Amino acid sequence: MFVKITNAGGYQYVRLVENYRENGKVKQRVLFNFGRLDLLKNDPAFRNIVKKLSDIVERTTTDNTEAVTIESEEDVSDAVLKNWGYIVFRKLWEELEIDKFLKERATRGRKIKFDADKVSFLMTIQRLIEPMSKLRTYHEKNRYFGFEEDIDLNQLYRCLDFLDSIKEDLETYLYQRNRDLFKMVVDIVFYDVTTIYFESCRADGLRNFGFSKDNKINEVQVVLGLLVDKEGRPIGYELFSGNTIDSKTMVKILRKLKEKFSIDNIVIVADKGLNSRLNLKIIREAGYDYIVASRLKNASKEVLEEVFEQEGYKRLDEKSYLNAEEIYGDEFKYKVLERTNVIKDEEGKEFKIEENLIITYSSKRARKDKEDRERLVSKAKELLENKGSITALEKKGARRYLKKKSKTEEYELDEEAIKKDEKFDGYYAIQTSKKDMDVEEVLGAYHDLWKIEQSFRVMKSCLEIRPIYHFTESRIKGHFVICFLAFLLQRTLEYILRKKGKEISSERIMEAIDSMNFIEIEIKGKKYLIKQRTEGGAIDILNVMKIKGPKNFMTYEEGLGFIGINK
Repeated sequence: MFVKITNAGGYQYVRLVENYRENGKVKQRVLFNFGRLDLLKNDPAFRNIVKKLSDIVERTTTDNTEAVTIESEEDVSDAVLKNWGYIVFRKLWEELEIDKFLKERATRGRKIKFDADKVSFLMTIQRLIEPMSKLRTYHEKNRYFGFEEDIDLNQLYRCLDFLDSIKEDLETYLYQRNRDLFKMVVDIVFYDVTTIYFESCRADGLRNFGFSKDNKINEVQVVLGLLVDKEGRPIGYELFSGNTIDSKTMVKILRKLKEKFSIDNIVIVADKGLNSRLNLKIIREAGYDYIVASRLKNASKEVLEEVFEQEGYKRLDEKSYLNAEEIYGDEFKYKVLERTNVIKDEEGKEFKIEENLIITYSSKRARKDKEDRERLVSKAKELLENKGSITALEKKGARRYLKKKSKTEEYELDEEAIKKDEKFDGYYAIQTSKKDMDVEEVLGAYHDLWKIEQSFRVMKSCLEIRPIYHFTESRIKGHFVICFLAFLLQRTLEYILRKKGKEISSERIMEAIDSMNFIEIEIKGKKYLIKQRTEGGAIDILNVMKIKGPKNFMTYEEGLGFIGINK
């Protein structure tokens, strides 16, 4: 048995052949057609397929119950790759009882004739394993073994409308299921905002032009506000018009926490983009506390005097300091200022909040601040050499270090602004209304804000939530429901693995799931399955999820039995 390359129609084809003797002459017969050589060259699984096929042929000639005589090329079909790893997510899907919820809602006074559970799950796993358009999802639906359902393209689009209509109830349901199933305790909530762009320049009620965090200047966008718990699992989200500024999203999110999830006692952790005085007032009036970054350079003269006065600074205790050294550098100190934050609402009425302002200094941050400033100063000098680029001067980026010369229209380097910023190197401030929290706890909670930043990175890169190609508002919103479900499954799987001592990144999880494939072939009308070699943490994932892997070689019917047992 050997691999043979033949020429046909201008291409080279790879085939597995064997020699046999007939009437005293040596002849060859084709056992398997791999396909075109140019498409197989970069496929690392190719050599494994050859080896496994060799094992199959030997088995078929020694096992009388499976005996197959291959007489010609037409007896063997081309190989088809079928993913079975999706059953990991299907098991989570059913443990969260998403299937039950969707089936119940699809029959509640609606004229939905397709299987909303299966269509929703198809779009969700496609978003997880290989994000693509709904049209390509439809064309690729048969790649999942045992999932060859009679689904048409229109059902995918109609399902998006359906998901949009039940989004609010689905969120509440999933929050309750997570709390019951995983004993989820929500005492700290991280909140942040990002923008998601469209391949379009047509604005409407939801899509609009605004400040893009993806630097997409000429494309419309929506603003996404996301809530995650301290384990990095999503709690809920809201969509806002693309021109909504970060600080204006807080009211709706707080209403969601209070009314939908009935969460009464939490601390909200957010970055400085959400730190407006009105937001802090709204948080406290809702009965919640906050930990937010403070705009130190905008602080009062009295506060700044305290910041730069070295007396009163403390180090963290030895144990905490050693743990924090990698984060903060070889020198880290802090000072706590107790103060009353006086806030005036739109009507001029005063509202007082007792809070702690935690001033920190980090040598690691000081080095970074210096490097960032020197880079901007260098760019500012380049602008001075090319004065035509200093039109419409704004005090942003490198332009913050330029100023007009007195009585002229010429620009010069603003040495005073450079020296002023230099004083703040290494300093940072966090304000909190949770006065009974230790400094270590406050700093730890704020440092964990990276979890939501990581969440946005995962959603934008791994799940490829952007760009969006849908145009109706309902289907745009339905698309986000699919992304939310995919993100929830992924984060839940990470959480379960972490609890079992298996730290596996989002990328490695998806690589492992994507490698769980069958090679499906048909010999004389009978289908067989060869298990492809898995990658990364596949074994750990299966063991933790209590899923027994398939045999190396099975009939099609045995494969269906394997899928049915493990769903």
